[in-house]
Amino acid sequence: MPNGKANDIVELSAVDLATAIHSRQVSCREVMRAYLAQIDRLNPQVNAIVSLQDPEQLLKQADERDRQLATGICLGWMHGFPQAPKDLANTAGIVTTLGSPILKNNVPTSDAIIVERARRSGAILIGKTNTPEFGLGSHTFNTVFGTTLNAYDQSKTAGGSSGGAAVALALNMLPVADGSDMMGSLRNPAGYNNVFGFRPSFGRVPLGPAVEVFV
Repeated sequence: MPNGKANDIVELSAVDLATAIHSRQVSCREVMRAYLAQIDRLNPQVNAIVSLQDPEQLLKQADERDRQLATGICLGWMHGFPQAPKDLANTAGIVTTLGSPILKNNVPTSDAIIVERARRSGAILIGKTNTPEFGLGSHTFNTVFGTTLNAYDQSKTAGGSSGGAAVALALNMLPVADGSDMMGSLRNPAGYNNVFGFRPSFGRVPLGPAVEVFV
């Protein structure tokens, strides 16, 4: 079980992290601080997480999750989890570029279905994960945020199109990551970064809004 050290927290599996949060062995604030420290330390080297939100605001959201637990309210298995959806999925109030300069200032007013469900399960959105423009290609690069580099060898590709998600997960900058896959966009970067990418049957996870058909 975690002893409160940042390294101990970020090395927990998603299942163990959820158990630790729900049993109040660690606070959501401690979890958020640990992941933000990990991102601060490693993300500049790999550029996996983009559009990172204000840390103080994220900690305030974590405090609210702690208050909820203190009153017996648990939103779901992701309660207090830092989460960064792939930058193809609309996120209300957080810029969603699809890796394209024509959308670099696009701030949606509503969430994609997968994002709405993550929020409803207690996740705190800390930013987005990098993707190639419109999710097209097996190399995570775009002119808005630049290139995402491999988690283990920064001279190598992270794969794509969920390269940002795979690298963030491999380096413990997120406890769990989402992606999307039409022709290997989940599985290729997972293989390149030594994590597991699961592609469910088409339609099992509903699409929405329509921009996600690009993936």
